[in-house]
Amino acid sequence: MSFVGRSLRRIEDRPLLMGQGAFAADCNWPSQLHMRVVRSPVAFGRILGVETEEATALEGVVAIWTIVDLDHLPPIDFRQMGLERLAPYRQFVLARDYVRYVGEPVAVVVAVDPYVAEDAADLVFCDIEELEPQLDATAEPVAFMPDVHPGLMSEPAVIRRGYGDLDAAFAGAHIVVELEVKIGRHTGVPMETRGGLCVYDTEKDTLRLYGAAKVPHYNRDAISRMLGLAAGRLELSEGHVGGGFGIRGELYPEDVLVCAAALRLKRPVKWIEDRREHLLAANHSRDQVYRLKAAVDSRGFILGLKADFFTDQGAYVRTHGTTVTDLSAGLLPGPYVIPAYDVAGHIRLTNKTPAGTYRAPGRYESTFACERLIDAIAIELGLSPVEVRRVNLISEAAMPFDRGFETLGTRVVYDSGKYADLLERVLAHLDYDRLQQQLTERRSRGELVGLGLGYFVEKSGLGPQDLVRMRVDLRGDIEIVTGVASVGQGVETALAQICAATLQVPIERIRVIHGQTDRIEIGFGAFASRVTVMAGSAVKIAAEALRATALEVAARLLQATPEALRLSNGMIETVNGSASLSLGDVAAHLEETGGLTGEGRFASSHMTYPYGIHAAQVRVDPATCAVTIERYVVAYDVGRAVNPMLIEGQIVGGVAQGVGGAFLEEFVYDENGQPLAASFADYLMPTCHEVPEVEVLLREDAPSPLNPLGVKGAGEGGINAAGAALAGAIDAAIQKPGAVAQLPITPGRLHAILRGGR
Repeated sequence: MSFVGRSLRRIEDRPLLMGQGAFAADCNWPSQLHMRVVRSPVAFGRILGVETEEATALEGVVAIWTIVDLDHLPPIDFRQMGLERLAPYRQFVLARDYVRYVGEPVAVVVAVDPYVAEDAADLVFCDIEELEPQLDATAEPVAFMPDVHPGLMSEPAVIRRGYGDLDAAFAGAHIVVELEVKIGRHTGVPMETRGGLCVYDTEKDTLRLYGAAKVPHYNRDAISRMLGLAAGRLELSEGHVGGGFGIRGELYPEDVLVCAAALRLKRPVKWIEDRREHLLAANHSRDQVYRLKAAVDSRGFILGLKADFFTDQGAYVRTHGTTVTDLSAGLLPGPYVIPAYDVAGHIRLTNKTPAGTYRAPGRYESTFACERLIDAIAIELGLSPVEVRRVNLISEAAMPFDRGFETLGTRVVYDSGKYADLLERVLAHLDYDRLQQQLTERRSRGELVGLGLGYFVEKSGLGPQDLVRMRVDLRGDIEIVTGVASVGQGVETALAQICAATLQVPIERIRVIHGQTDRIEIGFGAFASRVTVMAGSAVKIAAEALRATALEVAARLLQATPEALRLSNGMIETVNGSASLSLGDVAAHLEETGGLTGEGRFASSHMTYPYGIHAAQVRVDPATCAVTIERYVVAYDVGRAVNPMLIEGQIVGGVAQGVGGAFLEEFVYDENGQPLAASFADYLMPTCHEVPEVEVLLREDAPSPLNPLGVKGAGEGGINAAGAALAGAIDAAIQKPGAVAQLPITPGRLHAILRGGR
């Protein structure tokens, strides 16, 4: 029976549906203490002192620490893309000398219960000399920390990429199209806020942190280095995760603080943030401004593209280093040829919450910019937006397509793709010409309706490697141990299906262990849509090794050749059915020599590149400036689909977040750097009212040649081009080409556009 390619139900959902989930807040330990963080009330200022006496006197307070007490702890290091010149911009676990954003940790309180801890935190007084904040990433850089780092400015790095002869491109251009677009500041907002429980083992003198997600092995190693712990003294244990989206599970100051507290006090310490803290202190994202200049011929073909963009990194450079800006620069050309390209991505620090990665980091932004440019070219030349896309798409014959530079340390080579074919399939699905005629007729009757497209290229399967071990027990059940993490994307189901397909074992008899650093020595976590590509390939390799061992042993026991045996439903039987053994029988035979096991390691130095199209049909209410999405289509080529239902779920969820970023979600600050969206009353999230039904066209036309499964990642395509497609649809609806140049498209901004602004 084939297990890969089937829409099987998720095997990890039962405890969640039964109310048996074990989230960070559900973790408790006898005699545990509770931690609360005292945060800066100002955006930028010099710390004159922190008064803790009154708080310390409160009954139930066990400890209060500032940076004076934890001065030995180094700043949090980079997990990815950490350039040497970024080192001074890293964040300490508690503010040192200056505070740089509202919500920055200044002190930490540990008490016998969370209520005492919160009351005590309110009694801590932060004496801060307030300074003028920097809030505009496009403004001239200013001093980062006067006095502490003389001469260090708020532009830590500029990421440059390019190829081709740009001067020749502009010299031969029929027209030059210039465009400036902006993507607002928003982020992933999981249902579960951050938190963790760190338990100190008095007998072993070790720590275990519960609640870790995304990159447990990295966080273990980083915290151990910061606390000076030898290998094996700290382990991380991942529980259920109420959403990740790139921001949860990175290493934050609070993760280090809760471990430091448990180590110092020799007691379990628990920390759970509230929603306001989450919106103030967890990574923000997006917030980019693009200035594009394209040399274009008479057909609409882009001869060359010059781009400058600015990333508002917030107050510090956190674990991601230059990742977002690097990805924006690397994937801005999208699915288009663009024979000459020059880009400068300016990383700028401001006095806002530090920014990091959020689902499709750098691509939601760059796709919006690129697709707005394509639409602008169509407007300038009086061409159809579809025709301009056709003219510029990379051909199937050009695959693999080498961009000529790197991103995330790997060469950008589109591994496979049928870009033009996918566009035609989407147009056919929409019945494009007829639909446009219908929309034109509706507009003639006064309705503001329109259709927009967004074409994107994603990246997935980031290495360097993943390791998987599997073992068959005496009952014939299989345990898979992997170093990847689950953030809700269906890891257990996908990996079990790949194993089941190779070993022909019912998926119900497979158990996947993940996110436990003491169970496997290597793990690179769950990010960058890498799990199915990397860990899935490792599972296939491990299962093939186990299968070969099982058939070899069974052949000896059954007095047959391995070629004369077959696997079916957990049984090994002769082809003629005359004799059989279960996998459990083989495991029993091997018990004294290590059991029936398999190990798989998959390494890759290149990413895979899935691609797709969003198509959005909208209606605008001119009275309220509300936008209704009437129809939404996502076509996505993932190479090979392990579980189509899981992928469709990922796409639908991604669209929901894309709609939020396009219409609703935005972190707004006043002139003093005070956040004006620190609750769900002001930071608006999409609901079922705003999120449309999504028609998913899942394609498997261009399998990746870079892994044994042919798969490409599927976690981020649902969000990538949402802003681009919706912006194009609104332009068409209000019949103001190129009007939408900023996300989110709020009613206020749309009202200004309708009244003649932009």
